[in-house]
Amino acid sequence: MNSLLLASGTAILGTALGGGALAIIRSTRSFKTAVALDFTAWTLLILPSFILAQGWILFSSGKGIANQLFGITWVTDFIFQPFGLIMIMTLCKFSYTYLAVNAALEWNVKRYGEAARLCGATNWTSFWTIHAPPLLLPAFLSGGALIFMDTIGDFGLPASLAAVYNFPTLPYSIYTALYTAPIRFDMAGVLSLYLVGIIIIAMGIQLWILKKGKFNFLNERAERTIAKKSRFSWIFTAINIIFLAVALGIPVGSNLIVSFMKTMGNGISFGNFTLANYQELFQLNSTMLEGFLHSLQIALVAGIFGLIIGFLIGYVLIYTDFRLSPLVDSLSIISLAVPGVVLGIGYIFVWNQPWLQFFNLQLYGTPWILLLASIASAIPIVTRLMISAMIKIPSSLLSSAALQGASLSKRMITILAPLMKASLITAGLTAFGTSIFDLAISTILYPPNFITLPVAINRAFDDLNYGYATAATIMSGTFIVLFMMMIRCSIEKMLNVRFLKQ
Repeated sequence: MNSLLLASGTAILGTALGGGALAIIRSTRSFKTAVALDFTAWTLLILPSFILAQGWILFSSGKGIANQLFGITWVTDFIFQPFGLIMIMTLCKFSYTYLAVNAALEWNVKRYGEAARLCGATNWTSFWTIHAPPLLLPAFLSGGALIFMDTIGDFGLPASLAAVYNFPTLPYSIYTALYTAPIRFDMAGVLSLYLVGIIIIAMGIQLWILKKGKFNFLNERAERTIAKKSRFSWIFTAINIIFLAVALGIPVGSNLIVSFMKTMGNGISFGNFTLANYQELFQLNSTMLEGFLHSLQIALVAGIFGLIIGFLIGYVLIYTDFRLSPLVDSLSIISLAVPGVVLGIGYIFVWNQPWLQFFNLQLYGTPWILLLASIASAIPIVTRLMISAMIKIPSSLLSSAALQGASLSKRMITILAPLMKASLITAGLTAFGTSIFDLAISTILYPPNFITLPVAINRAFDDLNYGYATAATIMSGTFIVLFMMMIRCSIEKMLNVRFLKQ
């Protein structure tokens, strides 16, 4: 019941916040802090939930930053209760819907809105009765489904809160069954079955809704959406600054303050601040640096292969009449539905069989098993985003190209890919970013002498070395977000230049 309450509440609020408000404002209105909103969405997407939860705990606990620095005492009672946890998860997970809806708004068919205005509708009525949610419903559903799946399978938040607030969820109960005496594999299996069943039901509802409607609205009159300037831009800027201060400023700011502390026990004082934590990161024998390089390599490969596989799965589900499409869709989301600890244990059972040694496929204890698990985790995220993008593209465009002799690969490259440019970039970078800080899988599967970044950070937290752990989180998270933003801007600029030349 805790898992359903947390996931449902987060999905509803996250979809309304990320897609219904932020993405629409970002795509249709021009304001000064718009880029900062994009940066925040990517930052919250790639930072692990246990780090964000730790930031909220450092801020909200009885002796936390809110109490010491600002004298705010009521925040403790507000955060450490079910609605407070839903609010935290909403601020952590809204990026899925924000990115999905933002990508869906890349193209605009003006004639629908013009027809509505000829009938007397205002701009506001035209937008909310034609574009959102009717034509944007696939993006809303895909983003909401990702929020629901990611929340109900989240292990980091309940694990971080366990010492402060008792709120057991399915993933944490599974972990407890496996790592406390006596070990209960039967209980872990039953709870995992419940979890997978809930996810399959949710995905079935999503596909049923999409099959009932028609959303392929793009045609030859589609134009790129351009954010318009407004006299109320200062209001959007002010609201966005306040939102960013809460969503990103509190968890990241708390970690940032702690990263400069010698010890947490001495509180916030001038004599307790130091740069030693950051200096230790850049030593040649730094465990964090080694783990960061390993995680970066795994995430790059997982992002590329996850994007390719997710794109092909989306094509099969949307543009073919393959009889086993529901099974393909269900299998594509299993890795997101199953908690990382259970998925990791399953990989051990599968890839540690003695007979695999004969084929040189005994992957347990090697980095290859981490790579496979990361690709499996990236596929469902990419697939959901691909479905929301493909369903708005009429199949008649592909059929016309096929009649002219275009092969399947050429139709994908010359028709689908250009129309899905924003969604492809978003999906690839999302898969890359989420693979960097995958704590559960890394903890279970990392081989000897091959440490990863989340494992190194978690070890520092377990050793109560909060300053070093938070310093590593701040540095690595900043680098990854800047790297992703740079890649995204470079690809978009390259494609826009090519489009203009054509």
